[in-house]
Amino acid sequence: MALNGVNMNLKQNQISMIIGPNGSGKTTLLNIISGNYKSDTGKVYFNDQNITNLPPHKIYSIGIVRTFQIPLPFINLSVMENLLNACRENPGENFLKASIKNIWKEKETQFIKNALKISKLVKLDHLLEEPASNLSGGQMKLLEIGRSLMSDAKVIMLDEPIAGINPALAHNLFKKIRELRDELGITFILIEHRLEIALKYVDYVFAMDKGKILTEGKPKKVLSNPKVIESYLGA
Repeated sequence: MALNGVNMNLKQNQISMIIGPNGSGKTTLLNIISGNYKSDTGKVYFNDQNITNLPPHKIYSIGIVRTFQIPLPFINLSVMENLLNACRENPGENFLKASIKNIWKEKETQFIKNALKISKLVKLDHLLEEPASNLSGGQMKLLEIGRSLMSDAKVIMLDEPIAGINPALAHNLFKKIRELRDELGITFILIEHRLEIALKYVDYVFAMDKGKILTEGKPKKVLSNPKVIESYLGA
């Protein structure tokens, strides 16, 4: 059993982090929430709505977006095209509506304005015409966040957002996450192993081991818990 009696209450407009050793169930938990895995027991609620075992596209449509440790943009498309591709309910992609310009033209203009705004928020506005393949690892992570925002996400789940990027860029990425939390009211849930960087920016921490929640609370409280020290830090 990958998860065993996990009970989590995530607060809106908060940056929550899940920590734990490899195999503790962190990624499985995100997969359950995002609909990539089906749950045998238990329930998942979002804004009092039962979303347990909904397919991923349904989870996406209600505003819960999940990114992966390895960014997955369309590498042959430009940054702008990647952002626009993430828009939900684009009438220009509807077989019946696409031929009627008046139906989709106004919406398309709105999407482009939104993409320009979001590209500035994630500091990619100077790279709009660049193919995603030309971006650095850190820029690709910012593009993934930008694509999430284009989908009108309310909750963004990030799997090791600073894995493989240098410390300076890692700090900048977390600063941007905090700005987006403050400016747009986005709720973030993330998994991260680089605690020496991440703990400075998160509001709340859940520590997992063997599919269970060991403890939860403010970062300092969780990291000082003897069970966490034993299971995660190996002391």
